[in-house]
Amino acid sequence: MALQGKKTHELFQKALRYIPHGVNSNFRYWGNEDTLVITRGEGAYIWDADGKRYIDYRLAFGPIILGHAHPEVTRRVQQAIEGGTLFAWATPLEIQVAERICRMTGVDKVRLTNTGSEATFHALRIARAHTGREKFIKFEGQYHGQVDYFMFSTASANARMLGSRRSPIAAPATSGIPRGIQEYVISLPFNDFEAVERTVKAHWGEIAAIFVEPMLGNAAGILPREGFLEHLRRLCDEYGIVLIFDEVKTGFRIANGGAQEYFGVRADLVTYAKALGNGFPIAAIAGKEEVMMTIEPGAMAHGGTYSGNLVGVAAADATLEILEREPVIETIFTRGRALMDGIHEILTEQDIPHVVTGLPPMFSILLGSDKEPHDFRDYLQNDMDLYERISMELIRRGVQPDSDGREPWFLCYALSEEDVAETLNVFNDAVKAAKK
Repeated sequence: MALQGKKTHELFQKALRYIPHGVNSNFRYWGNEDTLVITRGEGAYIWDADGKRYIDYRLAFGPIILGHAHPEVTRRVQQAIEGGTLFAWATPLEIQVAERICRMTGVDKVRLTNTGSEATFHALRIARAHTGREKFIKFEGQYHGQVDYFMFSTASANARMLGSRRSPIAAPATSGIPRGIQEYVISLPFNDFEAVERTVKAHWGEIAAIFVEPMLGNAAGILPREGFLEHLRRLCDEYGIVLIFDEVKTGFRIANGGAQEYFGVRADLVTYAKALGNGFPIAAIAGKEEVMMTIEPGAMAHGGTYSGNLVGVAAADATLEILEREPVIETIFTRGRALMDGIHEILTEQDIPHVVTGLPPMFSILLGSDKEPHDFRDYLQNDMDLYERISMELIRRGVQPDSDGREPWFLCYALSEEDVAETLNVFNDAVKAAKK
């Protein structure tokens, strides 16, 4: 049964006439019968063009940390833009946002930009300029944005593309990437202490950065093994490599200070986006003063016409203020833990081997095995077809995670205990229907 109702179907058919595949991001395309058109959101809910309400666990792939259309964030943006939006000069509000980010995360310096992809791209350039080296290490299944350098061995890869564990392949995830770029990318399995140490010792003179999502944002929220992030920190210190945490998804979501606070490891550079603005487009590159000051007018370029625009910074200022003032993260952890525990109980009762991975603000469900995954290769062993059947049954019943198990369930502050109870009731029905 298709997800689209009559009005949604009519609108999407119109979209197909003017937009490639009817969407402005490939990740939004679920086929011509199941791609939804959303008309509004409020709190933990979204509504499609036919008026059907969903409890939203996609949350725009993670940015919505407070809830859709949060009144205070909306009001602050409206107030700010009444005086203009962009000036080609600094504004008091962007200075205030940078100060908040420094206070909350413990970084020394911040540069604002607009998207996660922009932030990661600039962070890599800074690392190269700082070290005078060109190559970098990334980990399989990790996604760092729509930039050619990062589109290798992402969560879109399969086991054959990755090559052997001993000798991994940096597999391009898309057509259109120049072949020469691959020589700058070293792709390794996540959580493999020996592989990263062996690689660094053999090639440290060429490696500018180790680029890592502290937990996998596009591969089931897989967590670092105990000591792995500390291992990366030690290697980077020893060999003069810049450690970059991609916190586009974990930043301001798993702790006010992000993954650096949660896991207790400091990076040299950090990238933020998504939850920083509760759905408004804003991102940041931040880090230690010594590395950030590699940016130098006329010598090491960083810029962007819309960087620091008042729409984004007003949203970020309001969002961060609420995060500091209210128990946002604590509440999300409580709701998320209840969901994770409830889902575990239901799957156990239904005799489905499983693991609930990740952390309460962004968790995932792996089916077919009760073995804890430690890298993307482990993820590829789970029953993705069964997960998709369950998730589609959930969506038909008004609970919306992503149908792709690589993408975690995201939670927002607006999610209530009643929403959690409704979700678990629907999940129980969905599992039974999927098993049939």
